[in-house]
Amino acid sequence: MERQEIIDGLVEILKTIRTIDQEKLKNVTEETDFIADLGTPSTELINIAAKAEQKFEVEFDDDDIDDLGSKVKDIVDLILRTKERG
Repeated sequence: MERQEIIDGLVEILKTIRTIDQEKLKNVTEETDFIADLGTPSTELINIAAKAEQKFEVEFDDDDIDDLGSKVKDIVDLILRTKERG
């Protein structure tokens, strides 16, 4: 799975969250910060992670969620790492 595929999938997830300005989703990159750039409430990050688990058929460890940064690349890296672990 390519990094851009994951970013595209994350954007699909983000489109379902009403508190995020949809205009801001047009230019999401790995450096985009969920909180600073998209205005995502920090409490919503857990829901995004849960939706990512379902979409990408992975299961994150609780420690991974606790250590998750707020940039798109952080969750992309986590998804790839989790898939590698199998």
